[in-house]
Amino acid sequence: MLKNKDLLGLQYCSAEEITEILDGAVEMKKFLCGKARKSNLLAGRSLVTLFYENSTRTRSSFELAGKLLGASEVNISSAASSVQKGETLIDTGETLDAMKVDYIVIRHPMAGAPKLLAEHVRASVINGGDGMHEHPTQALLDMFTMREKFGFLNGLKVAILGDLKHSRVAMSNAFGLNKFGARVYAYAPATMVPKAFERLGVTVAKSREEAVEGADVVMGLRIQLERQNGGLFPSLSEYSKFYGVNDDVLKLAKKNAIVLHPGPVNRGVELSPQVIDGEKSLILEQVTNGVAVRMSILNLLAQYREKNL
Repeated sequence: MLKNKDLLGLQYCSAEEITEILDGAVEMKKFLCGKARKSNLLAGRSLVTLFYENSTRTRSSFELAGKLLGASEVNISSAASSVQKGETLIDTGETLDAMKVDYIVIRHPMAGAPKLLAEHVRASVINGGDGMHEHPTQALLDMFTMREKFGFLNGLKVAILGDLKHSRVAMSNAFGLNKFGARVYAYAPATMVPKAFERLGVTVAKSREEAVEGADVVMGLRIQLERQNGGLFPSLSEYSKFYGVNDDVLKLAKKNAIVLHPGPVNRGVELSPQVIDGEKSLILEQVTNGVAVRMSILNLLAQYREKNL
């Protein structure tokens, strides 16, 4: 069973808790891909997705996960909420808590916002991405996809290439994969590598080739132009030429390597169209797995709440 009412980041999760989530996702995927696809497991429970930033995959997969398990679901975007009238995050949370909400999935541009919210509500808070801090459920679905393909995580070489500086996905993967003995290599322009990355047990490669050579997993990251002030690299075409992954670069990885990307993909920038649509790509499978992983999280948090709250 999970040890806390909230899922705020993989930094705070043990390997045992992560394994429990991934194991649960195996059963949830069977259910998701089956014919019945309707459960009363979370009947009577309510889920609110509170997003202060745009999202397609994370928000819709949480909404679908909740509905498939029988929970009632409400979406709140900051543009259509009382935030526009000056309401604070804590006030919003306490208002939702007064409505007896069970889960609040929050995405926020400020790092630490989910933790702040969790400290002021009885609801289980799930981090759907906070600033440049963490995106735990994305890393969990990445890890699930890797484990589903290879059967294990220990010893896998995972190459992560792209906008490391602004990527909460890379941060959560670093926290999670290191708990299982995976070897994480990262590569990006020097202007896009956070100083703290190596302290997380990540090997910052000196070249794209070093990162990809012999890799089991090659993960591209989106260039997050909305979080940048410009000047981090000369142009998108030059970025693609020197830092992107195409078929020639991918040949350096193992023959049975897989390609992942959290999406949305900038085609021809982080990954070439041939790589995105190639046989090694599991990008769409990640989306399916994202629903299963989030179903598992909701179910395990429900079990925690049943016994502790």
